[in-house]
Amino acid sequence: MPRAIWKGAISFGLVHIPVSLISAVKSDRVDFDWLDKRTMDPVGYKRVNKVSGKEVSKDNIVKGVEYKKGRYVVISEQEIREARPKATQTIDIFAFVGADEIPLQHFDTPYYLGPDQRGGKVYALLRETLESTGKVALARLVLHTQQHLALLRPLDDALVLITLRWPEEVRDIQRLELDSSVTASKLDKRELQMAKRLVEDMSSQWSPDEYRNDFKDTIMQLVDEKASKGKIAVVDAVEEKEDRKSADIIDLTDLLKRSLAGGAKAPAKKKPAPAKRTRKKAS
Repeated sequence: MPRAIWKGAISFGLVHIPVSLISAVKSDRVDFDWLDKRTMDPVGYKRVNKVSGKEVSKDNIVKGVEYKKGRYVVISEQEIREARPKATQTIDIFAFVGADEIPLQHFDTPYYLGPDQRGGKVYALLRETLESTGKVALARLVLHTQQHLALLRPLDDALVLITLRWPEEVRDIQRLELDSSVTASKLDKRELQMAKRLVEDMSSQWSPDEYRNDFKDTIMQLVDEKASKGKIAVVDAVEEKEDRKSADIIDLTDLLKRSLAGGAKAPAKKKPAPAKRTRKKAS
């Protein structure tokens, strides 16, 4: 079983479900690293002043947010650390919505949620409840020092968690500025029938084992050929270690009835949206 990247609990009302978070995807891209061809040493990102073209030392670099065009507010590392959400071990469910209510453009990264410790029964209860009601759970969690909006939904016998993009991160589809040739197009009936026929002729079943990344296969074949001829450069890798602690989870299965009887948290009232200001991240 893949290593869990996060351990904690799903929380709604007085119910806690011990879970572990496991990435549902893996990179299938070919990673090209920069190397110094003279020494085969790794080459990193160079800090260069975009105006003068000169390299800037680390001590002279600060972080700023563009408040107005060409005007920045400098934020210190200490202020950034204090503003970051504190890491918790809770996936805090705050609402349940229809499974088809969330637009696809809000979806970000999928994860598998597995039961942890003795949470299997309550885990199955939540999964079956979501399945039978056609709902998904909206939740907040802190992952990698960032707060995320997420949804939980059933998948076969399991639960999946999908992080969502915050609403302000998603561009409105109206920005496409589709003209009348698209929005009010008068399609020829014969052409539409031919297009439907083509779709029917090309219809198939979802067969993920048949879909291959041809570019990756070609590059890795080239790598194998060069490696077999001894064309290999040795680069020392830096190993990173991370310490992760599991949450102290209390078995609260017996509190489910109390939650349903009125102990559940009331949905938070929506706050009025603040006035929008255009801000850009500092380079």
